[in-house]
Amino acid sequence: MTTEQAVETAVHVANAAPANATEYIKHHLTHLNNGGMNLDTFWISLVLGFIFLAFFTMAARRATSGVPGKLQNFVEMILEMVQDIIKSAFHSKSDLIAPLALTIFVWVWLLNAMDFLPVDLLPMLASHLGIHHLRVVPTADVNHTFAMSLSVLLLIIGFSVKAKGLGGWGKELFTAPFHSSGIWVIILAPVNFVFQMIELVAKPISLALRLFGNMYAGELIFILIALLPWEVQWLLGGPWAIFHILIVTLQAFVFMVLTIVYLSLAVEKH
Repeated sequence: MTTEQAVETAVHVANAAPANATEYIKHHLTHLNNGGMNLDTFWISLVLGFIFLAFFTMAARRATSGVPGKLQNFVEMILEMVQDIIKSAFHSKSDLIAPLALTIFVWVWLLNAMDFLPVDLLPMLASHLGIHHLRVVPTADVNHTFAMSLSVLLLIIGFSVKAKGLGGWGKELFTAPFHSSGIWVIILAPVNFVFQMIELVAKPISLALRLFGNMYAGELIFILIALLPWEVQWLLGGPWAIFHILIVTLQAFVFMVLTIVYLSLAVEKH
């Protein structure tokens, strides 16, 4: 690197550094964006997905029928929890529902848990690589939560068509929860269809906004705490981080449970 290039880089870094509290907050809430795509959300989600796969693959390979180790106990505890939820909420048979529920819970938990990292840690490390904006909590990005909820919507439609057939599902959209015969059912079919569509669309919207709202608020509180003096940060950051463990876990659990419930409703016949 020439002297001129070094000076330009130094000036760019100086200009990118937040000058006050407002700029600091804006800086931490700005995505690494390229062509309309939030690259930080994409790459962090992808890396955490591979970590999830590697962790459970290692646990499966180390599984034994004898005395289980700590890793096997931990994974079996998660599996039993997921299986209990499925047994109580999903009243049908599907080879997809168990791995889907497990993936949702663990992956969403990992995405949420990025909030536990110090606010400035990864952005500071990224700045040494020439990356001046980095948001590390993918679920605080509404685009990501909507992408996941739209995937759930496609699964709801797929499960409905598989269980009832395309004609049966279409008929249900116009008649359920009423009987499929009678003049009033025919007259009210368009109105019923509109309400069915509202109900169908409301499911992914509620999934996305619930997760996004909670994680965005948590991320913002950590940023505000980071603006306080160092002594106060430890005083407030510790209790909030402990409380945030509940929020992180609860939001992953709620997303998983609602997905199971929605898919269970999709396969049930009125």
